[in-house]
Amino acid sequence: MRWPWSRKSVTASVPFDKLTALSKVEGQVIPLRRARRSVPETVDALIRAQVRRVSARYDAAQTTGDNRRHWSQADHLAADASNNVQVRRILRSRARYEVANNSYARGIVLTLANDVIGTGPTLQMLTADAAVNRLIEREFMRWATAVNLAEKLRTMRVARAQDGEAFGVLFTNDGLSTSVKLDLGLIEAEQVADPILGPLQPTAADGIVLDEFGNPVEYHILKYHPGAMLTTLAAPSEYDRLPAQSVVHWFRCDRPGQHRGVPDITPALPLFAQLRRYTLAVIDAAESAANWAIIMKTTSPPSGEAAEMEPGVTMEVERNMAVFAPEGWEPSQMKAEQPATGYGEFKREILNEIARCLNMPYNIAACNSSNYNYASGRLDHQTYYKNIRVEQDHIEAVVLDRILKAWLAEAAMALEDLHGVAVDDLPPHQWFWSGHEHVDPAKEANAQETRLQNNTTTLAIEYAKQGLDWEEQLRQRAKEVALMKALGLPQQLALPAPKQTNVDEEEKADAYADAA
Repeated sequence: MRWPWSRKSVTASVPFDKLTALSKVEGQVIPLRRARRSVPETVDALIRAQVRRVSARYDAAQTTGDNRRHWSQADHLAADASNNVQVRRILRSRARYEVANNSYARGIVLTLANDVIGTGPTLQMLTADAAVNRLIEREFMRWATAVNLAEKLRTMRVARAQDGEAFGVLFTNDGLSTSVKLDLGLIEAEQVADPILGPLQPTAADGIVLDEFGNPVEYHILKYHPGAMLTTLAAPSEYDRLPAQSVVHWFRCDRPGQHRGVPDITPALPLFAQLRRYTLAVIDAAESAANWAIIMKTTSPPSGEAAEMEPGVTMEVERNMAVFAPEGWEPSQMKAEQPATGYGEFKREILNEIARCLNMPYNIAACNSSNYNYASGRLDHQTYYKNIRVEQDHIEAVVLDRILKAWLAEAAMALEDLHGVAVDDLPPHQWFWSGHEHVDPAKEANAQETRLQNNTTTLAIEYAKQGLDWEEQLRQRAKEVALMKALGLPQQLALPAPKQTNVDEEEKADAYADAA
């Protein structure tokens, strides 16, 4: 079924002799007379008349002397025009510099990549043929290990955070030891570009050729990185034209019509600079105080007399010795004065603001939970882990499913057991990710047991939280139980019954600590 909507432009012809405009503000019809005026002049007059009749006002829409400088950089550009080549190049270079030199920036980006990707996804096929499912799962994991898929996915997440987007090219690698020779090669964002007047084309987005509906159909990839040494020796405008099926492009789309991404840490870049400047200011204040052992100041009134001393003269002060100052002069020691806010408090606030654009709580960004209690830590983690689940769902749709579809097409020809299996359409499947350890495993185990008993969850869901395939785990458990029976070992150990309390002692202690 084809939808009737078309992107073809249609220009309506309206006779201006009979043109009227409805005034929604005053509810009246305003006739427009031609009266020797051209069409543009008539339209402009109508617009000015309507603007004068607007009575609704927003404070945020007003430009005053107080907010003029704040809103001076606001623009009306389209998404791709706002994220043009020059803007993205500057943001990438600054984000990379900060991640390379700022310990907090690097730790935040690496933590995010490790939490989102973990040890890599696990595939589970859901077709009706169990034998085919196990074959595909086993061969795909062997292939993923051979091409180091987990590390490449973590690199892509780091690239999206500091570069704004990650590109991968699917190609044939005859050097692989697996039957399927498909491989994923990563390239940096600078290599996807149109070297000659690319952005001026109406159906291009800096290296991405679009069809009339806005779908990518072709990618232009430079043969050499613009910053590589080989660029000076080879023609910098040489590029390969790859079909969209061979390129994986992962970025966060913030605006309709956006085709290239900006770094995830873009809003935090000025904050990282402020944090480093503040740290240097504190160090300079401490060093300035340490460099001056003693300062001599006179205690005599302006009209009094004191011993004459040349300005800037120094006096050696020996350790553990009493020194007599000249007559009329009093020694005092420099103090390392701090700005209005303490250094530790400033760092906590600015790190919290930095991590907010990534939906990351402060204790994860700073790797410090000393000011947290159990309840507040879990509450902050809920938003963070929900954001991780959203990102994992996004990478499944944009990256993993694309890779799996290409891998199945190659596997159908390379693996004899898959000959004749229909893999044109992506079969039913799901991905499992590395789980996150609970702060209190005993509480989580009790809650899990309760959910299984009242049928509000399944083994597949509970194992998926740990990044495990429930079928594989049950098979492994069956082997263990069979071996325990053969060896005469008890299948269950006698454990003490859990202590029943009306109020959780730990949360009660946290509440008491917060109240204190």
